[in-house]
Amino acid sequence: MSRFDENPFGDPTIDNPFDDPSVQQVTQNTSASLRIDDYNPFDKQGQNISGVGQTAGQNVGPAVMQPTQELPSYTKSGQNYMKTSLNTEELQKRQEELERKEQELARREEEMRQSQQYNVRRNNWPPLPEQCCFQPCFYQDIQVDIPLEFQKIVRQLYYLWLYHGIVMLLNVFGGIVLLDFQTIALGTIYVILFAPFSYLCWFRPAYKAFRSDSSFNFMVFFFIFFFQFIISVFQAVGIPGTIGIIQAIKTFDSPFIQILRGLLALIIAAGFGTAAAADLFLITKIHRMYRSTGASLAKAQEEFTSEFLRNQHVRGAASNVAAAAVQSQFSQRTNPRY
Repeated sequence: MSRFDENPFGDPTIDNPFDDPSVQQVTQNTSASLRIDDYNPFDKQGQNISGVGQTAGQNVGPAVMQPTQELPSYTKSGQNYMKTSLNTEELQKRQEELERKEQELARREEEMRQSQQYNVRRNNWPPLPEQCCFQPCFYQDIQVDIPLEFQKIVRQLYYLWLYHGIVMLLNVFGGIVLLDFQTIALGTIYVILFAPFSYLCWFRPAYKAFRSDSSFNFMVFFFIFFFQFIISVFQAVGIPGTIGIIQAIKTFDSPFIQILRGLLALIIAAGFGTAAAADLFLITKIHRMYRSTGASLAKAQEEFTSEFLRNQHVRGAASNVAAAAVQSQFSQRTNPRY
């Protein structure tokens, strides 16, 4: 009974592990060096326990967790993050594309400023190299100037003009093969005269007519192109300087070489005949289109009058004539004759 306390209701002291001297020593040392009130569990890792006992008045910031990896795409937060990143990349690409377009526009504007072509288009026909001493005289772009429904017919006219030039060159070549010096000389003159004048006199008026729906240019085209058709018919038959059907038939003879020459002459005559047929087909087609638009000769006269009066050279000449007339009347009044 000596090992029990006198108080039967108190804590027993027998077999108490905390009564061990070593345990009591460690407990006393820990309580002396560590105060639970000052302990901060969210402090930086690696801090010594002894540093926890700081002044209670010191401000300690909240704990911030840094993500160590990207959010998975199958979560809602991860999907929002991916959408935000994709939108940012798309906006950046659009910004780069806009910057490139802005640079391109600035470059073109600088080129236009240097060439002084804000309202004037550079002539591009005939297509001559820049090193040539001659420069293009006209601007021609069917896709830009001509309405979509008339582009086909204008191209056909242009190809017909090229075909006329090719046939006339072939006529000169045939004269060389047949040793016909008259055909060589006159055919060369036809090429030099008819090729540029046909472009100026009937193709350019047709081009302007379809470009601006000009009745006056249509009238000029019909008038000159009709003579072009007549000339093509005479060339197919055989006028001096051209190899027509009559000369092709006369060329055929019994020797083999003469037969070859006759075939060549017949091909050239057929080329002139095809050109005449194409002229008739296109002038009929264009005239039918012209009549369907409600155009008339009176409208062409009005356009001619307005264009004639708006011409700067005509207005300058008229003003000079009027000034000369006024000056002559004034001189007559100031210096009367008796």
